[in-house]
Amino acid sequence: MQKYRTVVLGTGVRGRTHIKAPLESGRFEIVGLCDLDEPKMRSVAEEFSLDCKLYTDGETMLKEQKPDVFVFLTLPNLRLSMIELAEKYGVRAVSLEKPMAESLQEAKQMLEICRRANIKAVVCHQQKYLSQMQEMKKRIDDGEIGEVTMIHVNTQPWLAQLGTHYVDYALWAAGGSHAKWVIGHAHGTATLADSHPSPDHILGEFLLENGVKVYLDCGYLSTGHLGEEYADIDNRICVYGTHGYVWAETDGYWGAFTKATNGELLLGKNPGWYHHQEKQIQTPYYIAYAQWLDDDSKVHDCNIEISYHGYEILEGMCLGALNHTRVDLPITDFNYEPVFEQMAKVFPDIGTKLRVLYDGKKPRKEAD
Repeated sequence: MQKYRTVVLGTGVRGRTHIKAPLESGRFEIVGLCDLDEPKMRSVAEEFSLDCKLYTDGETMLKEQKPDVFVFLTLPNLRLSMIELAEKYGVRAVSLEKPMAESLQEAKQMLEICRRANIKAVVCHQQKYLSQMQEMKKRIDDGEIGEVTMIHVNTQPWLAQLGTHYVDYALWAAGGSHAKWVIGHAHGTATLADSHPSPDHILGEFLLENGVKVYLDCGYLSTGHLGEEYADIDNRICVYGTHGYVWAETDGYWGAFTKATNGELLLGKNPGWYHHQEKQIQTPYYIAYAQWLDDDSKVHDCNIEISYHGYEILEGMCLGALNHTRVDLPITDFNYEPVFEQMAKVFPDIGTKLRVLYDGKKPRKEAD
């Protein structure tokens, strides 16, 4: 079975995950690492017993190694430049983190490059591979809730942290249908200055072409389910149908009230986010990626086309909030100032006290 020559740029926390998972999949051979922090990079190479060349310049790595796959773990403001390098050096596939970019204009350029250069790109919306998400999707696909009619999403982290994830999961749960229009309300400037910029809170809805209505409540004002100390993993998607509903959370909990549960609300607890990280939910992500590289018909669930559309939906909500109007999709006129720059100028500074996310939080005790 073919192994794909792979290079990885970025050897931090997420970089280690994107090294371990391809190796565990058995389908990727890591032939180069790149990071400005050479001691850290050498330590990671030793940790994974990698016998590959180490670089401090990504372009040099691509030029010398000529990889099949380019995995890069950069901040959003650098991702377009990485895609441009991938095209320049004939890379066949790229794997990147979310959000795709800092603006829809940049995301559109990335999509167009991948189409033009026939690059198979995936964006890391990896929570699809959490077992509770798979449980939810199986019950939907098996017809337990009948025809999907409505989806509710709540995320305590802001748009660029988990909102991009859960819009993607809503599209996935609804069968991949695209949105026709969106509306949105947004406020707060604190996280516009974050490395993953977006408003502090966004509330919106969109209608899919298949008739499913999706409601998104994203940010510190959204409905919480776990308590403030677990805000970084406090996210839920609930899918309603003609015969019941099913929901799943990042932290492992799920529920189902369907025609198969005999009138009872069935509750479950699977290993949560932190446990799954240890067990590498990223590994099935890379197994599916290799299968797409093997066979064009096996398109990855996290492909750049659907990821771009999820970004477009969130952009539409932001544009709707700024202009007090419904936004019809697809967005075709990109001749406007990037929305986050507009928000930074026109949103009032109300001194929002945001919850501290991703700062040494401890997960709830896992179920035995």
